[in-house]
Amino acid sequence: MQKILVVDPEKCTGCRLCEAACSLHKEKKCAPEYSRIRVTKWENQGIYIPVVCQQCETPICEVVCPMHAIKREPSTNAVIIDEKSCVGCRLCAQFCPLGGIGIDAKASRLIKCDLCDGEPVCVEFCQPKALQYIEPLKLGTMKKRTAAEKYSEYLKNILASH
Repeated sequence: MQKILVVDPEKCTGCRLCEAACSLHKEKKCAPEYSRIRVTKWENQGIYIPVVCQQCETPICEVVCPMHAIKREPSTNAVIIDEKSCVGCRLCAQFCPLGGIGIDAKASRLIKCDLCDGEPVCVEFCQPKALQYIEPLKLGTMKKRTAAEKYSEYLKNILASH
């Protein structure tokens, strides 16, 4: 069964280990600008949100690519860029609604998550488990469990106040 990369911003501590691990794995240097995942800090809310390609079911990046350089890899279900076919027009980066495609200005190329051939390194290094690579059915179960825990805590608070 295909897995999906799940981001839980509530668990992200902003350590940015995912960025370091990604750039080191992909580019052999520890430099956030080469990472396929970016941790964005929302100052006013005091939260961190890992931003990474969500491998959309209908990828807009693939639709807008005039060179058909973006395809889905069947074995991992990752949406990948064929660097040989890409002309660097950057339409994919402009149209991605989530900011999942980065631009390496030094090398004049686009970079995006390819799920590390089915073993995302960012997930391996994410200690608080803000990033998980799981089966879609497990995601539904996790969300139901979290909702039930929150509801249970809510009921405990109500009963304790009476």
